[in-house]
Amino acid sequence: MKYSFRSDYREIAHPQVLQALSAIGDAQFDGYGLDEFSVQAGEMVRAKVSAPSAGVHFVSGGTLANLTVISSALRPFESVIAAESGHIFMHETGAIEATGHKVCTAKGENGKLRVVDIESIVSLHSDEHMVKPRLVYISQSAETGSVYTKAELTVISECCRKNSLYLFLDGARLGAAINSPACDLTYADVAALTDVFYIGGTKNGALFGEAIVICADELKEDFRYHMKQKGALLAKGAVISVQFDALFRGGLYDELAGHANKMALRMADGIKTAGYGFLYPVETNLIVPVLPCKAVSGLRGLYGFYDWEVFEDMAAIRIVTSWATSESIVDEFLSDLAALL
Repeated sequence: MKYSFRSDYREIAHPQVLQALSAIGDAQFDGYGLDEFSVQAGEMVRAKVSAPSAGVHFVSGGTLANLTVISSALRPFESVIAAESGHIFMHETGAIEATGHKVCTAKGENGKLRVVDIESIVSLHSDEHMVKPRLVYISQSAETGSVYTKAELTVISECCRKNSLYLFLDGARLGAAINSPACDLTYADVAALTDVFYIGGTKNGALFGEAIVICADELKEDFRYHMKQKGALLAKGAVISVQFDALFRGGLYDELAGHANKMALRMADGIKTAGYGFLYPVETNLIVPVLPCKAVSGLRGLYGFYDWEVFEDMAAIRIVTSWATSESIVDEFLSDLAALL
């Protein structure tokens, strides 16, 4: 195989992140996120999102972030609203349900929830004989690579506040979303419009790690207890915070996300030039082109990607570029595709 486009976490980590980890050496530090590195990285996160009073907590991965945040916010009879394609519903092995909370889903549009979806679920659950929706889960970017605009996120935020719902934004690919030409949101906008969100490191140059940002005061209380109970409070928490320090220092985080997007757009332009389209709008580093099945079969022997959907003699495949994807491998992919077509 020449290269895998299956995901944006197949490379270990950006060299600057590895250098930062190596620089710690055999230094001693306090455990469980109380070390100087975590304190410093927390301040950097708060500055980046313009939320000086936000609670910041570093955890090892996205599923752990999702289940810890959601289970900590909900009472036993409360549920979470998500799109059918949402990661917590489709790809986390029932992690949310395992904490005792139902996921109420709506079809959405291009992988994104709409106000009409949220309100229909709220109105359907009308009494104590049903679960009570209490939190809305969205991803930025969505599982389809689509992004929420500021106008879209604003009306969802207003809907949540009107209906006494928490708004939680999964930011595993938040860097790609914010740095997308299709997105007019800033990190500060996300903090102002949501109750809690996280900034993904695993898919944007980190060895592993996500930074949870809690904006709503009522969700901050006892959060470390929830982290400990869910196995999210790492003894060597500094290992995560040092990585975020390296990513945020000098703008590396956004630089890497911008590069991943640029490579996806370069590939998309080549596919469009060849005369083929996409299942969803091309907006971030995740694209879903629709190509002839014969060409897809030929590409499968050369590159890694996920099969998405088949339409008679055409097939949609998921391609994800990363911070490490080079222009040369994108051009080679397009050359091989042209030969197969």
